[in-house]
Amino acid sequence: MVEGCHDDVDFRALMGDVRPLSHGHDRADVSRQRGTPSEAQLERRRAALQGDKNADGLSDDFVDLVPPFDPLEYRRDGIQLAVVERLKQGGYPIQASLHLLRRPLHECRRELPMFIREAFAADLRSVLVIHGRSREIDAPANVLRSYLAKWLVTFDEVQAFVSAQERDGGLGATWVMLRKSERARANNRERQQKRRG
Repeated sequence: MVEGCHDDVDFRALMGDVRPLSHGHDRADVSRQRGTPSEAQLERRRAALQGDKNADGLSDDFVDLVPPFDPLEYRRDGIQLAVVERLKQGGYPIQASLHLLRRPLHECRRELPMFIREAFAADLRSVLVIHGRSREIDAPANVLRSYLAKWLVTFDEVQAFVSAQERDGGLGATWVMLRKSERARANNRERQQKRRG
């Protein structure tokens, strides 16, 4: 019993300057805060969910890596070779561009669908995606370039894409030709009818 008294005295001596928490930070508040996500955590969750929605099902699973010095080239059935050749030569104006250089893959996966859909909605036809390129096949820039080739073919809006000329970024950039929207087609028909009189 006497030993217990000494322990209490020693404990009080060690805790001499310690003060109880104020009422605003009592134990109930701390446990409530631990059980409830903070505003920052909630925002990160919302952003993650939004990112998944904007990715439009684009996969970041396995991709065949495109060799670093191989140009990208794709065209849908029915697209004339002359259109692809003109695109390859930079014969269309840059109506919009998306810079993905040195950005993380998950961010690129989220940005690309929004860019393609917004460009299509604005009746743009020729856009440039700048992604970079590396001499190493498994370097991040080349991995992104490989995913870009995989992703672009999944968009109904994309008719063709090719690696750019040196003046537009070379193998580190890709020209994308979008199909005409219904509104643009209707405008073309109207202009043609007016010309015919």
